[in-house]
Amino acid sequence: MLDFAVNVQGSGPPDWLRERLAERLGELGRYPDAGEELAVREAVAARHGRRADEVLLLAGAAEGFAMLPRLGSKLAAVIHPSFTEPELALREAGVPVARVVLETPYTLNSVVVQPNTSGVGAGASHGAMQAVAGGVPEGADLVVVGNPTNPTSVLHARESLLALRRPGRVVVVDEAFADAVVGETESLAGVGLSDVLVLRSLTKTWALAGLRCGYFLGDPELLARLNHGRAHWALGTLQLEAIAATCSAEAVAESQRMAESIAAHREAMIPRLRGLGIEVHEPARGPFLLIRVPDAELLRKKLADQGIAVRRGDTFPGLESGFLRLAVRPAAEVDRLVDAIAEVGL
Repeated sequence: MLDFAVNVQGSGPPDWLRERLAERLGELGRYPDAGEELAVREAVAARHGRRADEVLLLAGAAEGFAMLPRLGSKLAAVIHPSFTEPELALREAGVPVARVVLETPYTLNSVVVQPNTSGVGAGASHGAMQAVAGGVPEGADLVVVGNPTNPTSVLHARESLLALRRPGRVVVVDEAFADAVVGETESLAGVGLSDVLVLRSLTKTWALAGLRCGYFLGDPELLARLNHGRAHWALGTLQLEAIAATCSAEAVAESQRMAESIAAHREAMIPRLRGLGIEVHEPARGPFLLIRVPDAELLRKKLADQGIAVRRGDTFPGLESGFLRLAVRPAAEVDRLVDAIAEVGL
Protein backbone atom coordinates (compact mmCIF):
# COMPACT_ATOMS: atom_id res chain seq x y z
CA MET A 1 0.00 0.00 0.00
CA LEU A 2 1.00 3.60 -0.50
CA ASP A 3 1.90 4.46 3.07
CA PHE A 4 0.66 7.71 4.59
CA ALA A 5 0.19 5.97 7.96
CA VAL A 6 3.75 5.41 9.19
CA ASN A 7 6.11 8.35 9.64
CA VAL A 8 9.32 6.57 8.60
CA GLN A 9 11.12 8.49 5.86
CA GLY A 10 11.71 6.12 2.96
CA SER A 11 11.82 2.34 2.79
CA GLY A 12 15.25 1.96 4.39
CA PRO A 13 18.38 3.81 5.50
CA PRO A 14 20.50 5.74 2.98
CA ASP A 15 23.21 3.86 1.08
CA TRP A 16 26.11 5.24 3.11
CA LEU A 17 24.49 4.08 6.36
CA ARG A 18 23.74 0.65 4.91
CA GLU A 19 27.39 0.34 3.94
CA ARG A 20 28.61 1.27 7.41
CA LEU A 21 26.31 -1.31 8.96
CA ALA A 22 27.34 -3.96 6.44
CA GLU A 23 31.02 -3.41 7.27
CA ARG A 24 30.33 -4.50 10.85
CA LEU A 25 28.60 -7.79 10.00
CA GLY A 26 31.81 -9.74 10.39
CA GLU A 27 32.02 -8.64 14.04
CA LEU A 28 28.70 -10.09 15.14
CA GLY A 29 30.45 -13.09 16.67
CA ARG A 30 31.60 -11.07 19.65
CA TYR A 31 29.98 -8.79 22.22
CA PRO A 32 30.49 -5.03 21.90
CA ASP A 33 33.01 -3.87 24.49
CA ALA A 34 32.66 -1.12 27.05
CA GLY A 35 35.08 1.08 25.14
CA GLU A 36 32.89 1.07 22.06
CA GLU A 37 29.79 1.84 24.09
CA LEU A 38 31.59 4.79 25.69
CA ALA A 39 32.77 6.02 22.29
CA VAL A 40 29.19 6.02 21.01
CA ARG A 41 27.96 7.92 24.08
CA GLU A 42 30.73 10.45 23.46
CA ALA A 43 29.57 10.83 19.85
CA VAL A 44 25.99 11.47 20.99
CA ALA A 45 27.22 13.89 23.65
CA ALA A 46 29.30 15.83 21.11
CA ARG A 47 26.28 16.05 18.80
CA HIS A 48 24.19 17.75 21.51
CA GLY A 49 26.86 19.61 23.48
CA ARG A 50 26.52 17.32 26.50
CA ARG A 51 28.82 15.07 28.55
CA ALA A 52 29.05 11.35 27.91
CA ASP A 53 27.59 10.58 31.34
CA GLU A 54 24.46 12.50 30.29
CA VAL A 55 23.72 9.93 27.57
CA LEU A 56 21.89 6.61 27.96
CA LEU A 57 21.81 4.53 24.78
CA LEU A 58 18.54 2.74 24.04
CA ALA A 59 17.18 -0.03 21.84
CA GLY A 60 14.68 2.44 20.40
CA ALA A 61 12.52 5.05 22.08
CA ALA A 62 10.12 2.28 23.07
CA GLU A 63 12.71 0.96 25.52
CA GLY A 64 12.97 4.44 26.97
CA PHE A 65 9.23 4.57 27.60
CA ALA A 66 9.37 1.15 29.26
CA MET A 67 12.01 2.52 31.66
CA LEU A 68 9.89 5.41 32.95
CA PRO A 69 8.31 3.44 35.83
CA ARG A 70 11.81 3.06 37.31
CA LEU A 71 11.69 6.73 38.25
CA GLY A 72 9.29 5.71 41.03
CA SER A 73 6.59 8.26 40.25
CA LYS A 74 3.66 8.56 42.66
CA LEU A 75 1.57 10.42 40.06
CA ALA A 76 2.47 10.88 36.41
CA ALA A 77 0.83 13.36 34.06
CA VAL A 78 0.83 12.65 30.33
CA ILE A 79 -0.08 15.53 28.04
CA HIS A 80 -2.44 14.53 25.22
CA PRO A 81 -3.22 14.23 22.36
CA SER A 82 0.08 12.41 22.03
CA PHE A 83 1.81 9.10 21.48
CA THR A 84 0.22 6.59 23.85
CA GLU A 85 3.15 4.26 24.65
CA PRO A 86 4.44 6.31 27.63
CA GLU A 87 1.06 6.20 29.36
CA LEU A 88 0.69 2.50 28.62
CA ALA A 89 4.12 1.70 30.10
CA LEU A 90 3.33 3.68 33.26
CA ARG A 91 -0.15 2.21 33.73
CA GLU A 92 1.03 -1.35 33.22
CA ALA A 93 3.62 -0.79 35.94
CA GLY A 94 0.92 0.39 38.35
CA VAL A 95 1.82 4.09 38.23
CA PRO A 96 -1.24 6.38 38.59
CA VAL A 97 -1.58 8.52 35.46
CA ALA A 98 -3.45 11.79 34.99
CA ARG A 99 -4.38 12.58 31.42
CA VAL A 100 -3.93 16.25 30.59
CA VAL A 101 -5.89 16.85 27.39
CA LEU A 102 -5.10 20.01 25.47
CA GLU A 103 -7.84 21.64 23.48
CA THR A 104 -7.44 23.13 20.01
CA PRO A 105 -4.89 24.38 18.94
CA TYR A 106 -3.20 21.78 21.19
CA THR A 107 -0.40 24.09 22.33
CA LEU A 108 1.04 24.60 25.80
CA ASN A 109 0.68 28.34 25.26
CA SER A 110 -2.85 28.06 26.66
CA VAL A 111 -1.40 27.07 30.04
CA VAL A 112 -1.63 29.99 32.48
CA VAL A 113 1.79 31.35 33.43
CA GLN A 114 2.74 33.43 36.44
CA PRO A 115 6.01 34.63 38.00
CA ASN A 116 8.06 31.88 39.62
CA THR A 117 8.06 32.50 43.36
CA SER A 118 9.20 29.04 44.38
CA GLY A 119 12.90 29.78 44.00
CA VAL A 120 13.25 27.02 41.43
CA GLY A 121 14.58 28.48 38.23
CA ALA A 122 14.78 26.98 34.77
CA GLY A 123 18.18 28.48 34.09
CA ALA A 124 19.23 32.08 33.61
CA SER A 125 17.00 32.70 30.61
CA HIS A 126 13.90 30.84 31.79
CA GLY A 127 13.81 31.22 35.56
CA ALA A 128 10.96 33.72 35.55
CA MET A 129 8.26 31.39 34.30
CA GLN A 130 6.26 28.65 35.97
CA ALA A 131 3.17 26.84 34.74
CA VAL A 132 0.07 26.95 36.89
CA ALA A 133 -2.60 24.25 36.88
CA GLY A 134 -3.62 24.08 33.22
CA GLY A 135 -4.71 20.53 33.87
CA VAL A 136 -1.34 19.29 35.16
CA PRO A 137 -1.87 18.31 38.82
CA GLU A 138 0.45 20.18 41.14
CA GLY A 139 1.23 16.87 42.82
CA ALA A 140 2.44 15.21 39.61
CA ASP A 141 6.10 14.25 40.06
CA LEU A 142 6.48 13.16 36.43
CA VAL A 143 5.22 14.92 33.29
CA VAL A 144 5.54 13.47 29.78
CA VAL A 145 5.10 15.62 26.68
CA GLY A 146 5.96 15.19 23.00
CA ASN A 147 7.73 17.87 20.95
CA PRO A 148 6.84 18.04 18.15
CA THR A 149 3.76 16.19 19.27
CA ASN A 150 2.42 13.12 17.53
CA PRO A 151 -0.26 13.32 16.06
CA THR A 152 -1.00 17.07 16.15
CA SER A 153 2.34 18.15 14.59
CA VAL A 154 2.47 21.01 17.12
CA LEU A 155 5.92 22.25 18.12
CA HIS A 156 5.80 23.60 21.68
CA ALA A 157 7.92 26.59 22.65
CA ARG A 158 10.93 25.82 24.81
CA GLU A 159 9.71 28.29 27.43
CA SER A 160 6.36 26.50 27.66
CA LEU A 161 8.09 23.16 28.21
CA LEU A 162 10.37 24.54 30.89
CA ALA A 163 7.37 26.14 32.59
CA LEU A 164 6.16 22.64 33.46
CA ARG A 165 8.98 22.20 35.96
CA ARG A 166 8.31 21.97 39.71
CA PRO A 167 10.33 21.04 42.78
CA GLY A 168 10.50 17.25 42.95
CA ARG A 169 9.15 16.78 39.43
CA VAL A 170 10.82 15.25 36.37
CA VAL A 171 9.78 16.47 32.92
CA VAL A 172 10.26 14.00 30.06
CA VAL A 173 10.22 15.46 26.56
CA ASP A 174 9.74 12.96 23.74
CA GLU A 175 11.71 14.42 20.82
CA ALA A 176 11.33 11.44 18.49
CA PHE A 177 10.64 13.79 15.58
CA ALA A 178 12.84 16.74 16.58
CA ASP A 179 15.45 16.00 13.92
CA ALA A 180 12.70 16.41 11.30
CA VAL A 181 12.26 20.06 12.37
CA VAL A 182 14.35 22.61 10.51
CA GLY A 183 17.06 23.83 12.89
CA GLU A 184 15.71 21.54 15.61
CA THR A 185 14.20 24.68 17.09
CA GLU A 186 12.65 24.46 20.57
CA SER A 187 14.63 21.29 21.32
CA LEU A 188 15.85 20.78 24.88
CA ALA A 189 18.45 18.20 23.83
CA GLY A 190 21.30 20.57 24.53
CA VAL A 191 19.90 21.98 27.78
CA GLY A 192 21.44 20.32 30.83
CA LEU A 193 18.91 20.44 33.66
CA SER A 194 18.75 18.02 36.57
CA ASP A 195 14.98 17.51 36.24
CA VAL A 196 14.55 17.29 32.45
CA LEU A 197 14.96 14.12 30.38
CA VAL A 198 14.97 14.25 26.58
CA LEU A 199 14.21 11.14 24.54
CA ARG A 200 15.50 10.83 20.97
CA SER A 201 14.78 8.21 18.30
CA LEU A 202 16.62 7.41 15.08
CA THR A 203 13.80 5.28 13.73
CA LYS A 204 11.88 7.80 11.66
CA THR A 205 14.38 10.07 9.93
CA TRP A 206 16.90 7.33 9.16
CA ALA A 207 14.38 4.57 8.38
CA LEU A 208 15.80 2.25 11.07
CA ALA A 209 12.54 0.92 12.49
CA GLY A 210 13.83 -2.64 12.24
CA LEU A 211 17.04 -1.91 14.14
CA ARG A 212 15.62 -0.02 17.16
CA CYS A 213 17.97 2.86 18.04
CA GLY A 214 17.59 5.83 20.36
CA TYR A 215 18.88 7.49 23.50
CA PHE A 216 18.01 9.47 26.60
CA LEU A 217 19.73 12.75 27.46
CA GLY A 218 19.66 13.92 31.05
CA ASP A 219 21.18 14.12 34.48
CA PRO A 220 23.46 11.14 35.28
CA GLU A 221 21.55 10.36 38.48
CA LEU A 222 18.25 10.12 36.61
CA LEU A 223 19.84 8.03 33.87
CA ALA A 224 21.24 5.65 36.49
CA ARG A 225 17.74 5.15 37.89
CA LEU A 226 16.40 4.41 34.42
CA ASN A 227 19.26 2.00 33.69
CA HIS A 228 18.98 0.09 36.97
CA GLY A 229 18.07 -3.55 36.50
CA ARG A 230 18.59 -3.48 32.77
CA ALA A 231 19.97 -6.50 30.94
CA HIS A 232 23.67 -6.47 30.05
CA TRP A 233 24.59 -5.70 26.44
CA ALA A 234 21.21 -4.16 25.77
CA LEU A 235 22.44 -2.82 22.42
CA GLY A 236 24.21 -4.81 19.75
CA THR A 237 27.04 -3.87 17.43
CA LEU A 238 24.84 -2.67 14.58
CA GLN A 239 22.76 -0.47 16.86
CA LEU A 240 25.88 1.14 18.30
CA GLU A 241 27.25 1.71 14.81
CA ALA A 242 24.00 3.27 13.62
CA ILE A 243 23.82 5.67 16.56
CA ALA A 244 27.44 6.77 16.15
CA ALA A 245 27.05 7.16 12.39
CA THR A 246 23.92 9.31 12.56
CA CYS A 247 25.46 11.60 15.18
CA SER A 248 28.35 12.63 12.93
CA ALA A 249 28.46 16.20 11.69
CA GLU A 250 27.85 15.03 8.13
CA ALA A 251 24.79 13.01 9.14
CA VAL A 252 23.33 15.89 11.18
CA ALA A 253 23.73 18.15 8.16
CA GLU A 254 22.00 15.55 5.99
CA SER A 255 19.13 15.23 8.45
CA GLN A 256 18.64 18.99 8.28
CA ARG A 257 18.48 18.87 4.51
CA MET A 258 15.84 16.17 4.90
CA ALA A 259 13.99 18.38 7.39
CA GLU A 260 13.97 21.23 4.88
CA SER A 261 12.58 18.88 2.25
CA ILE A 262 9.87 17.67 4.64
CA ALA A 263 8.92 21.26 5.43
CA ALA A 264 8.60 22.08 1.73
CA HIS A 265 6.50 18.98 1.07
CA ARG A 266 4.30 19.80 4.07
CA GLU A 267 3.67 23.36 2.90
CA ALA A 268 2.76 22.09 -0.56
CA MET A 269 0.54 19.32 0.82
CA ILE A 270 -1.66 21.50 3.06
CA PRO A 271 -3.38 23.53 0.30
CA ARG A 272 -3.88 20.37 -1.78
CA LEU A 273 -5.83 18.82 1.09
CA ARG A 274 -7.75 21.97 1.86
CA GLY A 275 -8.72 22.17 -1.79
CA LEU A 276 -10.70 18.98 -1.20
CA GLY A 277 -12.59 20.55 1.70
CA ILE A 278 -10.45 18.82 4.35
CA GLU A 279 -9.72 20.58 7.63
CA VAL A 280 -5.92 20.57 8.24
CA HIS A 281 -4.64 21.46 11.69
CA GLU A 282 -2.03 24.18 11.97
CA PRO A 283 0.47 25.13 13.26
CA ALA A 284 2.20 22.02 11.92
CA ARG A 285 5.95 21.51 12.22
CA GLY A 286 6.38 17.72 12.23
CA PRO A 287 6.63 15.21 9.37
CA PHE A 288 2.89 14.51 9.56
CA LEU A 289 -0.42 16.35 9.46
CA LEU A 290 -3.58 16.00 11.54
CA ILE A 291 -6.71 16.29 9.41
CA ARG A 292 -10.43 16.23 10.13
CA VAL A 293 -13.12 14.92 7.81
CA PRO A 294 -16.84 14.18 8.20
CA ASP A 295 -16.39 10.40 8.48
CA ALA A 296 -12.77 9.44 9.11
CA GLU A 297 -13.34 5.71 9.45
CA LEU A 298 -15.28 5.48 6.21
CA LEU A 299 -12.65 7.49 4.35
CA ARG A 300 -9.86 5.35 5.81
CA LYS A 301 -11.56 2.18 4.59
CA LYS A 302 -12.26 3.64 1.16
CA LEU A 303 -8.62 4.69 0.79
CA ALA A 304 -7.48 1.23 1.89
CA ASP A 305 -9.57 -0.19 -0.94
CA GLN A 306 -7.61 2.14 -3.23
CA GLY A 307 -4.31 0.84 -1.88
CA ILE A 308 -3.56 3.83 0.37
CA ALA A 309 -2.97 3.56 4.11
CA VAL A 310 -3.67 6.45 6.51
CA ARG A 311 -3.50 6.53 10.31
CA ARG A 312 -6.72 6.62 12.32
CA GLY A 313 -6.87 9.43 14.87
CA ASP A 314 -9.52 8.28 17.32
CA THR A 315 -7.03 6.09 19.22
CA PHE A 316 -5.27 9.21 20.50
CA PRO A 317 -6.77 10.51 23.77
CA GLY A 318 -8.41 13.87 23.21
CA LEU A 319 -9.29 13.27 19.57
CA GLU A 320 -12.83 12.16 18.89
CA SER A 321 -13.94 10.51 15.68
CA GLY A 322 -13.28 12.45 12.50
CA PHE A 323 -9.51 12.72 12.74
CA LEU A 324 -6.81 11.08 10.63
CA ARG A 325 -3.03 11.49 10.58
CA LEU A 326 -1.16 11.72 7.30
CA ALA A 327 2.58 11.37 6.91
CA VAL A 328 4.11 14.17 4.85
CA ARG A 329 5.08 12.76 1.46
CA PRO A 330 6.51 14.08 -1.85
CA ALA A 331 4.28 15.58 -4.52
CA ALA A 332 3.85 12.44 -6.63
CA GLU A 333 2.51 10.46 -3.68
CA VAL A 334 0.28 13.35 -2.62
CA ASP A 335 -1.11 13.42 -6.16
CA ARG A 336 -2.24 9.80 -5.76
CA LEU A 337 -3.79 10.55 -2.38
CA VAL A 338 -5.64 13.61 -3.62
CA ASP A 339 -6.92 11.80 -6.70
CA ALA A 340 -8.12 8.89 -4.56
CA ILE A 341 -9.96 11.15 -2.12
CA ALA A 342 -11.54 13.05 -4.99
CA GLU A 343 -12.69 9.74 -6.46
CA VAL A 344 -14.13 8.16 -3.30
CA GLY A 345 -15.41 11.41 -1.77
CA LEU A 346 -15.43 12.60 1.82
